Amino acid sequence: MKRKLTTYHHEQQEQLSSQQTHSQHTREFATAEEMLRHDALHTPVPPSIAARLQESLGQTAAATPWWRRLFPK
Repeated sequence: MKRKLTTYHHEQQEQLSSQQTHSQHTREFATAEEMLRHDALHTPVPPSIAARLQESLGQTAAATPWWRRLFPK
């Protein structure tokens, strides 16, 4: 009988520790935007993609706005 109680107690502790570990890594978000912001803050951008993005942003700033191309003076 004592052996069964010890085994049962051990199983309960394992379940409790696995639940605590799981709850530490689980996060619930109210909106999709909140989840995306959290992901953006915790996901590093690869250097090659960051360089291409900076290059692309530089080209966009120098380009003529679409409405100027559509309605020239």
